[in-house]
Amino acid sequence: MADLPRSRVQPSRVFSRVGTDYAGPFLIKPRRGRGTQRMKCYICVFVCFTTKAVHIEIVGDLTSEAFIAALKRFIGRRGKPTEVYSDCGTNFIAADRELRRVVASLRKDEPVNKFFMEESIRWKFNPPAAPHFGGLWEAAIKSAKLHLKRTIGKQILTYEEFLTLIIQIEACLNSRPLCPISEDPSELAVLTPGHFIIGTALTTLPEENLLDEKISNLKRWKLTQQLFQSFWKRWSSEYITSLQRRNKWQKPQQNVKLNDLVLLKDDNIPPLHWKLGRVTQVYPSGDDKVRVVLVKTANGLLKRPIHKLSVLPIEN
Repeated sequence: MADLPRSRVQPSRVFSRVGTDYAGPFLIKPRRGRGTQRMKCYICVFVCFTTKAVHIEIVGDLTSEAFIAALKRFIGRRGKPTEVYSDCGTNFIAADRELRRVVASLRKDEPVNKFFMEESIRWKFNPPAAPHFGGLWEAAIKSAKLHLKRTIGKQILTYEEFLTLIIQIEACLNSRPLCPISEDPSELAVLTPGHFIIGTALTTLPEENLLDEKISNLKRWKLTQQLFQSFWKRWSSEYITSLQRRNKWQKPQQNVKLNDLVLLKDDNIPPLHWKLGRVTQVYPSGDDKVRVVLVKTANGLLKRPIHKLSVLPIEN
């Protein structure tokens, strides 16, 4: 496998280099009430190349004007990127052309010309018919779209409810553990994309478990929370499972070692919380392969098989 491109490994601030793509459509209503017409909307995902942080915007259609508006909202909250990568969608190409036209008209003034020479955004497109060139943001699109469609099902949310759900899902994606913060065996803290955005781990307000509750249409705020909890349960379980994939019979896998920081699979933890622990004891089998370990967590010692945990940092 080739080395990562230079844009992926150069130190830079969060969202300095981003990839973007669309997912959808989703059906929503502009407001509650009878006679309200349904409308389509899409989500536009921005992924940071350096930290893998995710930012999600809602757009009303696939026009270049809608994308430029989403880009302006993104810049207003996350700062202006130096490079934007995308596929060859017509809306992206048209947006790039429009931005170039505006920049060209403003560059007639010398001070403005100097500003754009130093601060302009470089837009780079993938080759046609090559979506795998954008694997980083395609993976983020998959994480958000697949479980979002399964979670919402046939529910028709209002714009405000859908926006709340999307922002909470963005927090989920930015809470995933990347690597340990410290090598201290007693330290269980991990680095997440959220640390690069707000300086600490993202959290959420404590909520009662609503997954098994029947919610009437009169309690729409509970419905939004139920959808969010359902998304978290589906996504977090699949995320941990994806980290545990092993190529059997092809190459030897490294054993879990003492003091390794591990992420444990648990279906009953609240959103934006991850069960972490340090390996305090290993139990090798007759072939010297470790298949069971003793893990120290914040709540005590747990004995777990290795297919129920994943070692941090993630190598792949």
